[in-house]
Amino acid sequence: MVNLRAKPYYLDDEGVHWVEHTIASMTLEEKIGQLFINMGASRDEAYLKDVVNRYHIAGVRYNPGKAAEVHEQNRILQENSKIPLLIAANTEAGGNGACTDGTMIGYEVKVAATNDTKYAYELGRISGLEAAAIGCNWSFAPIVDINRNWRNPIISVRTWSGETDKVLQMGLAYMKGFMENGSVCAMKHFPGDGIDERDQHLSFSANSLSCEEWDATFGKVYSGMIEAGVHSVMAGHIMMPAYQRYFHPGLKDSELRPATLSKELITDLLKGKLGFNGLVVTDASHMVGMTGVMKRRDMLPTCIAAGCDLFLFFNDPDEDFGYMMDGYKNGIITEERLQDALSRTLGVKASLGLHKKAKTAIVPPKEALKKIGLPESKAIAVEVADQAITLVKNTDPAIMPISPKKYPRVLVVPVKSPPNPAAAAFGSRASKEPWDVVADLLKEEGFVVSVFESAIEKMMKMTPEERAKNLLGMYAGKASIADFVSKYDLIINVANVQGLMQPTERVAWPASKGTPDIPWYVHEVPTIFASVGAPFVLADAPQVPCFINTYDSQPDTLKLLVKKMMGQSEFKGVSPVDAFCGFVDTHI
Repeated sequence: MVNLRAKPYYLDDEGVHWVEHTIASMTLEEKIGQLFINMGASRDEAYLKDVVNRYHIAGVRYNPGKAAEVHEQNRILQENSKIPLLIAANTEAGGNGACTDGTMIGYEVKVAATNDTKYAYELGRISGLEAAAIGCNWSFAPIVDINRNWRNPIISVRTWSGETDKVLQMGLAYMKGFMENGSVCAMKHFPGDGIDERDQHLSFSANSLSCEEWDATFGKVYSGMIEAGVHSVMAGHIMMPAYQRYFHPGLKDSELRPATLSKELITDLLKGKLGFNGLVVTDASHMVGMTGVMKRRDMLPTCIAAGCDLFLFFNDPDEDFGYMMDGYKNGIITEERLQDALSRTLGVKASLGLHKKAKTAIVPPKEALKKIGLPESKAIAVEVADQAITLVKNTDPAIMPISPKKYPRVLVVPVKSPPNPAAAAFGSRASKEPWDVVADLLKEEGFVVSVFESAIEKMMKMTPEERAKNLLGMYAGKASIADFVSKYDLIINVANVQGLMQPTERVAWPASKGTPDIPWYVHEVPTIFASVGAPFVLADAPQVPCFINTYDSQPDTLKLLVKKMMGQSEFKGVSPVDAFCGFVDTHI
């Protein structure tokens, strides 16, 4: 059972009394409701009031909107909830995870490329400052997964490093900054992503390390964060056979469960062996890594019985509420487990001081919105970009610096991943494609710039018959090398590859092998390859002599990229991951 006087709560007599008295005064329906975190479907006042009054939820995690809209949403929620709410945001990359007009600093891998923990602290501080201003008190961050598999598409830019110590140092710095604003963190995704190459949104996933390997890596990170006082842990839909069998010898393959449904991983390993006294929340319950394991009616109570304290997101609210209630009445969730879960949730709320505030004072006044997008916060984002952009590979030092005199005619070539609606929804929402932005910046510097339009794109405008004829024609007659070389002095490939909620994170090379889509011409024309998304694109273009990772395509990042290519600014970034992807040929 939880100890509310110990880390991470440190409650006094008043706080402990509030937790115990609140639980004792709840109806059974209210207790069951406190096991749920809702995904807000609307900011309509009638909807918000209905959710808190009908389902008695413990908290919400909403999709970002404008700061003023989210502030008003959170005010309505807190003023109408019988028990104060935990209001969460995914501030992984900055305050933009709390509100769309918040400051994006950069995803973890970009911040880690600065090789300076002060920027991880600043990421946390600015995230916390802007989240708190609109009434958020909980972040689903930092991500403390360890990136040991470059093929993993979901944590590609969303974790600090492949090095255990760097992950821990950066995670601690982020948490310190975030908590300075009176809010708490949920580190994720226990027992650790970055070993398997599959995305648990779409498939099962497993951490395949031995117990000893895990202790020296992920275990070291979790232990360090727990020692520092992290309040909550997000459990991932990730299996870990070694420790599951350590606590349950003879466990069959068919009996393995993701952490969110595994007593061995949540109760025995996290809360037992690691001594975590805080709150455990599941990752989103619509992900296949969880839904593919058992019937939903069984999944909900099994999750709480395994040791998770909060269940992330209703599917159908009435149905899910009924499933959880049935699980309690059928004994899957014991009375002791229910009391423990409620105590941990209310304990975090008391540690935030929510029990001492009037409902009208939990969300700060509108004046706090002035903290959103401060000039000094935006300046940190620029500073991070300047420190992070990484010259990963340069086997031909003569290529840079570039200038209009040295390379008057430049061809900018877009390099893309397969169509990705998730990236469009959750990405930077830029008004222009990054290759077009780079082309415009180069033109401003005096270069004559062309942006390549692929034959495939041209053919998609044709009839099916014309398309087939043209595709065959690309292989029937190749263009003259001399003619191609005579047109350009420099080629810059700009790759925007994003694998969010896709099975892979790879370049979508077109069928036309002889055109500039693919950099076959590296020995014919000076070539620079810049990745403004995933840091592992070099695996798909190992032949390029000069490879740069910018980690994102924010406007200031692209401006700095051009300055650095022109020699007006130094490359300062240190890759926190193996950008060579473990291959020999990527170094050549």
